[in-house]
Amino acid sequence: MDEIDFRLADGRILHGYDSAPGDDGRLAVVWHHGTPNLGAPPQPLFEASERLDIRWISFDRPGYGGSSAAPGRTMASVAADLTTVLDTLGIGTCALMGYSGGGSYALGSAAVLGKRVEAVATFAAIAPYDAPGLDWYDGMIASGLASLHAAAAGRAEKLQYETSGVEYDPEFSPADIAMFDGPWSWLGSVAGPRSMPNGPDGLVDDDCSYVVSWGCDPTKITAPTLLVHGTADGIIPCSHGHWLAANLPTATLDLHENLGHISILAAAEPALTWIRDQTG
Repeated sequence: MDEIDFRLADGRILHGYDSAPGDDGRLAVVWHHGTPNLGAPPQPLFEASERLDIRWISFDRPGYGGSSAAPGRTMASVAADLTTVLDTLGIGTCALMGYSGGGSYALGSAAVLGKRVEAVATFAAIAPYDAPGLDWYDGMIASGLASLHAAAAGRAEKLQYETSGVEYDPEFSPADIAMFDGPWSWLGSVAGPRSMPNGPDGLVDDDCSYVVSWGCDPTKITAPTLLVHGTADGIIPCSHGHWLAANLPTATLDLHENLGHISILAAAEPALTWIRDQTG
């Protein structure tokens, strides 16, 4: 895995990852990580990616890991960061995969990059805050409600909330907890304090970005899009997946009964195969 520090036009540093540097023969799939994680590509999918001839590209979103913070960032501004990464690496077209809030960032990047994106697959993606007809908070666990309501009150309020010592209870289902006994225990290696060595900016700015305009229109996505969601997800309720599927013209909803926010990643390898099938 090659790790690269990209210097952006505004002077920020974006810490990136490339699993096959210089190998232009592979399909580049960009991984958009969840909240709050590092951006390293998903190790549980490495064996499948070798079989499918895939090159992983990813980066720590601003405020995470080795990437400079960018208060006020949006889905669209992070898509602009991705454009710099692709241009620097000489990558023309790519596919996108994103988990949880990273699924929304994948959708935002697809909306901004247009035909440069060949396919998109997301797991438990968050719908836009201003999505018409969606009760955005409905069905969320108590900790999620408190955290996102703080973000909706503004960055200062959210920062105060995150530094108050409050504990987040994800209310994982038994199926979610079982995932930590398998390959997806990898999530523990990219989460927690290690993902934010310089303070909570990554988490704060992620959550704030979920409750403002994306700065782009996901309904304009042209690439085939697979939206994977579990019916038992209380962190991002499956109503978000239903709204996205109903409003993104190229999207298909892959709904899994009784799977939650972590256990939905059991569908990640089939989704990666789906990406490969869309791109030839």
